[in-house]
Amino acid sequence: MPLPGKSARGRWIAGCARRAVHKNISTHIRWLLAIAGALLAATAYAHKVTTDANRSAPFGSYKTYGWTDGTPAPTPLAEQRIHGMVGAQLAARGLAESHTPDLFVATHAVTAQHPQLIVNGFDWGLGGTASVETYTVGTLVVDLYDAHTKQLVWRGVATDSGSDKPEKNTQRIDKALGKMFSKYPPGV
Repeated sequence: MPLPGKSARGRWIAGCARRAVHKNISTHIRWLLAIAGALLAATAYAHKVTTDANRSAPFGSYKTYGWTDGTPAPTPLAEQRIHGMVGAQLAARGLAESHTPDLFVATHAVTAQHPQLIVNGFDWGLGGTASVETYTVGTLVVDLYDAHTKQLVWRGVATDSGSDKPEKNTQRIDKALGKMFSKYPPGV
C-alpha cells in the first residue's frame, strides 16, 4: 500500500538513500576492522627489549670486557655486525676490550619462522579468502658475566621481526641494542 503523500519516485529515492547510508556504514565498519587488524599486527611485530641484572654486582668496578662463546647469528656477517654494535655500546659506557677482562660478553642470536593467517577481503555474509604466510622473528640475547666469579651479572633480550634485507636488520638490531644498553649499568 503506497504511503500518503509519497510518489513512487519519492519512495524510490528514500530507498536509495537508506541503502547508501547502510553501504557507507558497512564500508566504515570494514575500514575500522582493517585498521584495528593492522594496528594489532604492528603491535605483535614491534620490537621488545627487556633487561635483568644482579643488583649486588659491582658494576662500577667493571672497566674491561672480553668475548666468550655464545650462539652465533645465522650468518658470519651478521655475527660480526652484532659484535661490532655490542662493542660500540660497551665502549660508549666506558668499557674497553681486553685479554684480561672484568666482564665476559656472550651473544646469542636465533631466528624462527612463524606462520600468520592473512584474511583477504571482508564482506557481510560473503566471507573472504585466507592464506598462511610466514614471517621471521629474531631474538638477540646479550649476557655479561663477571670474569672473576663466572656469574651472570646482566642480561639484555631483544625480539623483533626480521627482514630479507641485511641493512634493515642491522638498523633494527642497532636500535634494540641502544634501547637495551640504555639500562646498563642498572640503577643509573
